[in-house]
Amino acid sequence: MKPTKTAHDNHGDLFKVELKRLIDLSRELVKLGDRMDWDSFDNKFEKYYCEQGRPAIETRLMVSLHYLKYLEDLSDDEVVLKWRDNPYWQYFSGRQYFEHEVPIDSSSMSRWRRRMGEEGAEELLKQTVITGIKQGYIKKADCSRVNVDTTVQPKNVRFPTDARLYDRMRETLVKRAQSEGIELRQSYERVGKIILRRQQNYSHARQPVRAMRETRKLKTLLGRVIRDIERKTGGSGLLQNKLALAKRVYNQQRDDSNKIYSIHEPQVQCIAKGKVHKKYEFGNKAGYVTAARSNWILGAIGFTSNMYDGHTLDENINQAERITGVEINQAAVDKGYRGHGLENRNILIVPRKKKGASRSLQKWWRRRSAIEPIIGHQKSEHRLDRNRLYYVLGDQINPILSACGFNFKKLMRAFCVYIKLGFKIDFNAGFQPSLA
Repeated sequence: MKPTKTAHDNHGDLFKVELKRLIDLSRELVKLGDRMDWDSFDNKFEKYYCEQGRPAIETRLMVSLHYLKYLEDLSDDEVVLKWRDNPYWQYFSGRQYFEHEVPIDSSSMSRWRRRMGEEGAEELLKQTVITGIKQGYIKKADCSRVNVDTTVQPKNVRFPTDARLYDRMRETLVKRAQSEGIELRQSYERVGKIILRRQQNYSHARQPVRAMRETRKLKTLLGRVIRDIERKTGGSGLLQNKLALAKRVYNQQRDDSNKIYSIHEPQVQCIAKGKVHKKYEFGNKAGYVTAARSNWILGAIGFTSNMYDGHTLDENINQAERITGVEINQAAVDKGYRGHGLENRNILIVPRKKKGASRSLQKWWRRRSAIEPIIGHQKSEHRLDRNRLYYVLGDQINPILSACGFNFKKLMRAFCVYIKLGFKIDFNAGFQPSLA
């Protein structure tokens, strides 16, 4: 059933404390909550709900919790508990009275993300950009010149080793078979722990021959479990999927492509960074589009395949145009985007040596490097450093929600300066007196 809105009582309640009596109405979060178009979320998200059943949780509450989650770099449990103690967060979520209990169970946030999907997360990012445009903090002319870059979004998985993968896959197969009532000849639970511990000790002691011998033993145990389950045919489709995954782990070689690096996140990819301090990262690629002048994030996409950077450019630019409603006339990229195939667009590829070009071109080349610290802020402050959302959908929506947190922080700073100093921010020309 569609979500219902929280009704506000104009006459007040004698036994409840009204939030307007507790908070400072001039705070930036209060002003930002009053200026955002919350009704647009109800109109956009109503298609995800059916007409019958229990009423869903209020859309404004779920949207505000996700904004605050990525603004403060909190988990689902933490943001719900902090909401209970913070009257400003409750007012921002559309509440009239102060509440002493948590509004929802934290698991409702993960189910809501699965319901909204990538399209719903993009709508959250779009509203941050639209709010900035309406308030005059983002000029539409600035959205026509952008910077584009990609980064790796690391997944919350253990560093992969063959020994750990074999043992973890064996444990997963045994638990699934036992849950479906399949009696195995031997589970190797005790022996597997002993062999894995021995392999890790040998590896730590720099004895690779002995460590490799123990790894082969773990692989042998996995093969025995696979063949035992195949002999006892049957089981659900989930067991058959686990069995197919186990065969991939058992048969993969060192130089194979599309290898399995995590049992519970098999879509994780090994992406070469080419940097001394971190040669490889395990996760997925994410592309960002930022305004060249004012550094607002205008687009964010989590890619499910390790494609070449140049092949991601068209999708990034199309998403930014869809969010802002402005046609992009110029995009500055690094040399990794050579061969992008977009000859009909003005793509500025920044060379290593910038001599001999016009001053205007050199200026936009220099502005391209502004996207690098923006990505750094995403990773250090807005949950891009380690993606904890589950499976492929989590890879797609986490970069978008991280961008929402970054834009939301810029909006709060803009409102803070405007309220306290009486100046309106122009991100192109510094501070200008407000005429309002």
